[in-house]
Amino acid sequence: MSEPITSPAAGSPFEAIRGLFHQHVVPSYGRFDLAFTHGSGSHVFDVAGNRYLDLGGGIAVNSLGHAHPAITEALIEQSRKLVHVSNLYYHEPQGRLAEALSNLIAPGKVFFCNSGAEANEGLYKLARKYGHDQGRFEILTTLNSFHGRTLAGIAATGQDKVKKGFEPMTPGFRHVPFNNPQAMRDAISPATVAVLIEGIQGEGGVTPATAEYLLALRRLCDEKQLLLLMDSVQCGHFRTGRFQSYQRILEGVPGGENFLPDAISMAKSLGGGFPIGAFWVRSPYADLLGAGTHGTTYGGTPLGCAVALKILEVIRRENLADHARQTGEVLQRGIEALAQKYPAILRGARGLGLMLGMELAENIPSLPGDSAKPVSIRFVNRLHEAGLLTIPAGTNIVRLLPALNLPRIDAGEGLDLIESVAAKLAG
Repeated sequence: MSEPITSPAAGSPFEAIRGLFHQHVVPSYGRFDLAFTHGSGSHVFDVAGNRYLDLGGGIAVNSLGHAHPAITEALIEQSRKLVHVSNLYYHEPQGRLAEALSNLIAPGKVFFCNSGAEANEGLYKLARKYGHDQGRFEILTTLNSFHGRTLAGIAATGQDKVKKGFEPMTPGFRHVPFNNPQAMRDAISPATVAVLIEGIQGEGGVTPATAEYLLALRRLCDEKQLLLLMDSVQCGHFRTGRFQSYQRILEGVPGGENFLPDAISMAKSLGGGFPIGAFWVRSPYADLLGAGTHGTTYGGTPLGCAVALKILEVIRRENLADHARQTGEVLQRGIEALAQKYPAILRGARGLGLMLGMELAENIPSLPGDSAKPVSIRFVNRLHEAGLLTIPAGTNIVRLLPALNLPRIDAGEGLDLIESVAAKLAG
């Protein structure tokens, strides 16, 4: 168990750091009152020396936890040889990483960028290039989806809150209910060129696609000659216990072994904290974006690719896909048990592997804090006080997105800390 967390005092190092942010950093984030100095494994430490168990993972980014020696060694070794040369030239790490990612999906080609939003931008351009000669440009996405903060990303996102203040929206996107193939079929217009979904909606509340939905969308896209695009930025990279979430969802499902999207965006866990994004495209679409049609200065640097290759090596060597699956089941069963014990506080858990959503009661009268703030944020603040980091999603979902190598003992500690908060609130 963590020691009780001490609150920041006036004139403390925390206050000094927060002052720097208030004075010099654009206030585009709603930040929690925490400032961290270092981490190790699944723990981080704040400026007052308090230790926190990190089950948020930098929002599904820290695939090997904090300060993993393999990442440090990869950074040091590659930086001694070649950090950046631009994409005017060839270098081995980028080619090797593209090969490794394709081998985990299917034959195809990979474009490298710096983030999930950029990877999704590539999907939009791929779709428009595919449909351009027929005058097709429209991409259908789903309600409660999240696809990034660029202008096209917020237009693609099926949540009104991200759009406010940035109208008019970039044209070419419409939203339909998730897990409803008939709604998708009904929405198709002569301008429609592609369908874009997440295998598991993350920001929208950790809602997995059903196997039936995925298979129906593949049939629909084949019938209507649409591209089927998958945003796997958060739900991919072994987080569910398979490399891609659709692979886990379709395990053992008749016809699932033949399912394949036309393109997939990736980022977050791909670099374990080092910024790198990518999108994979299958044949016959892999050469649509020819020379001069898409580019980036920093995408696929030797340094970033070396780190991503090392992460894949560690995941394979330590069998972290199975570990994520098994540890996720421990966490999910534990949360379900706590929901039975504290039904006025917790409603249960959903998700796959180490992408879990803990559902809270919609109204918890004993929960302190500004009642205008969502229950999820107020509950996350109580977890901070207990020494646990998690990620809010929507009004009453708390996400658990820990490192893929989360030790079983740390998973148990996390459940203990969640119970300590739930027990206090239950009185």
